[in-house]
Amino acid sequence: MLEKILIANRGEIALRILRACRELGIKTVAVHSTADRDLKHVRLADESVCIGPPSSLESYLNNSALICAAELTNADGIHPGYGFLSENAEFAEQVESSGFKFIGPNASAIRTMGDKVAAIRTMKAAGVPTVPGSDGPLEDDNDNNLELARKIGYPVIIKAAGGGGGRGMRVVHAEGALLNSIQLTRSEAAAAFNNDIVYMEKYLGKPRHIEIQVLADSHGNAIHLGERDCSMQRRHQKVVEEAPAPGITPEQRARIGKRCAEACIKMGYEGAGTFEFLYEDGEFFFIEMNTRVQVEHPVTEMITWVDIIKEQITIASGEPLNYKQENIKINGHAIECRINAEDSKTFLPSPGKITLYHAPGGPGVRMDSHIYNGYTVPPYYDSMIGKLITFGSTRESAIARMKGALSEIVIEGIKTNIDLQREIISDGNFARGGTDIHYLEKKLGID
Repeated sequence: MLEKILIANRGEIALRILRACRELGIKTVAVHSTADRDLKHVRLADESVCIGPPSSLESYLNNSALICAAELTNADGIHPGYGFLSENAEFAEQVESSGFKFIGPNASAIRTMGDKVAAIRTMKAAGVPTVPGSDGPLEDDNDNNLELARKIGYPVIIKAAGGGGGRGMRVVHAEGALLNSIQLTRSEAAAAFNNDIVYMEKYLGKPRHIEIQVLADSHGNAIHLGERDCSMQRRHQKVVEEAPAPGITPEQRARIGKRCAEACIKMGYEGAGTFEFLYEDGEFFFIEMNTRVQVEHPVTEMITWVDIIKEQITIASGEPLNYKQENIKINGHAIECRINAEDSKTFLPSPGKITLYHAPGGPGVRMDSHIYNGYTVPPYYDSMIGKLITFGSTRESAIARMKGALSEIVIEGIKTNIDLQREIISDGNFARGGTDIHYLEKKLGID
């Protein structure tokens, strides 16, 4: 087992990793920018190292500073959390070549899954269903691209191979706009991702966003932990997540989950990962794989009783999985609301000092957050300040508990999106389940 882990992140996920390490008897090193010296996990860690000024580029995205901190503290593993360098193949390589264990998949897997074209090819070869499309990069052949779009059928979507998080994509509804859209997406992709490769897929009209959580070890074992529904989104950013997904049958879960686990074994994947799908008319279509722990992992933990962070660490330590597929049982229902320091109407960030914080409680309520009374939310990073999770024996009871928890939570001194979350949880269509990825934007009047 790893003896000391450097947590290469901040906020609630850094605190979550620290707590998992404590349970495993592993010492921790917290790194922080000058703006984050008062973070809760920095105070609780066995050691802490300041790695730079507030700018992410000079601190949390500074490969050399992170590895230097690991060397200074004699850490033997580095956990990247999510965001920042968690899916950076170059960083994973540097960590390993410097003699530390990167708690995640190897650089090759990160690189392959980070390239959407390569990822789709890999999934098709592994038998995972994908969206009908170009099956590779679009060439500079206008006639061929026009014919390809006709064959797929409009509308189509042009995507950047190096894109993600809703960036680097453009929907085309008619043939007259296709060639210009390809060129524009290429130019934007080159500027944003230093990679101008684009590809084409069928644009699905009203899909849901369903994802499968997997765990795989270095001994050739892989399992899935069921699915999550992450369809409640604004500008491709998830707002509410739940598990299991409404309307997905046990047979569907077993079939798609088995394919994802088998794909992990075929490509030698190691660690936690998430296969993301668009789901429409009873069919799953692979869109990408996230080679890290997800923000929404707690809802899966609540319904399976598997600690995903601890599994990441034991897998990285060379241990086999603690579970076999037959050990995984889906029990009850869990919902997660992301709590952001932002205006509920304009979605503008709202940094500042929290003058009063009261966390909700009661049966089936979990609050993953790093904030506290007197904490100042800095303006330099993502606006998420916590995740409120509720669990119930049924979806209805999980929703009821979430309504209660959202009525109890108090955060004063800054603006938050709690009012928006209350509105979503009380929405009749959400209560019925199965809303598509466009539902929230239509509800909010966002084009």
